[in-house]
Amino acid sequence: MKHLVTFRVIEAIAQTGSIRSAAERLSQTPSAVQRRLQNYEEELGFPIFERTAKGVRLNSAGELVIQHIRETLADTERLNSRIADLAGMRRGHVSVGCSQALVPYFLPREIAAYGALHPNVTFESVVIEHEQAAELLESYTVDVVLVFNEKSVPDYDVRLVVPQRLMAIMAVDHPLARYDVLRLRQCYAYPVALPVRGFGGRALLEQALYGKTFAAPPSMESNSFEFLKAHVAMTDAITFQIEIGAPDGTEGAGIVSRCIDPRDVVGGMLYVGQRRARTLPVAASRFVEKVSRTLADAYGPAARRSGPG
Repeated sequence: MKHLVTFRVIEAIAQTGSIRSAAERLSQTPSAVQRRLQNYEEELGFPIFERTAKGVRLNSAGELVIQHIRETLADTERLNSRIADLAGMRRGHVSVGCSQALVPYFLPREIAAYGALHPNVTFESVVIEHEQAAELLESYTVDVVLVFNEKSVPDYDVRLVVPQRLMAIMAVDHPLARYDVLRLRQCYAYPVALPVRGFGGRALLEQALYGKTFAAPPSMESNSFEFLKAHVAMTDAITFQIEIGAPDGTEGAGIVSRCIDPRDVVGGMLYVGQRRARTLPVAASRFVEKVSRTLADAYGPAARRSGPG
């Protein structure tokens, strides 16, 4: 299995673009990393990196090599996971790419519940935009994605599709909190605090506001939903989030969520997906199944299942 050590070294170099940075990540000396790379290139018969003033980058041969390396490492992880399952000890590592809306509530709960059953499984969570999902799956950077997309069909295998409404978030004592459903015109009678452009909820809102005379610039913008929640809890401002990322009133953060009337805002979709034609390691596959069951139970027939193909 010594070749796997070399593969992990090359993968670290490709990710960091630097021999020294890869060495720091792997807790090795730069000379040891350099030797492994040179030995591999000599054995292969081709250089796989271009040396530049800023570091190194994959050349054409290197792009082919790194794809092979990532596939091999993923296959090895799947094998180790299956062997562990045979022994009755589920092990493995699950890397999840997710939209920011999944971070406050849904994903931590799912990981905690899974981890309680399988304490030997480790997790990594990376906040991504939906445009990055296919690329990160293709490069094996993440095993599974849970991303919101307001417009396009994903370029990866979709395991589950869940519709998402837009929600208004406000302080518990806000004048609009007494309503169950709100019109956008009502919300824009107050200051609005919005996520920066690029977030799915912001895109839904801007599409709905196009041409509306009551639309006004936001009084606050942030790339942190945690900041926006804190801001609206202390002011009469309103922010917006898709429903899976909206508080349900039990968090004790002084905020509540109310649904925006679907006549005003057309919702989008939350996708659970994986790389095409990839068989996931057992730990990751079972986690996807658990997440899909939770969503299907929560959304009922509105959640549409499909399978990898």
